[in-house]
Amino acid sequence: MEYDLNDIVEMKKEHPCHKSKQWRIIRMGADIKIKCLGCGAAIMFDRSEFEKKLKKVVEHHPKTE
Repeated sequence: MEYDLNDIVEMKKEHPCHKSKQWRIIRMGADIKIKCLGCGAAIMFDRSEFEKKLKKVVEHHPKTE
């Protein structure tokens, strides 16, 4: 599945805040850091764990060059 920095993604499980299943990717590298769009909490996963928990990409952020 294709994803990039600032994309909005949906995870398989809802965040404990119960406000959103959607997250924004805020950092990418060997680890991926995502921010909850409901409460603003940030969580970091290693790339393989993130890909297991990822359900779908909701919105791709437009690339600026």
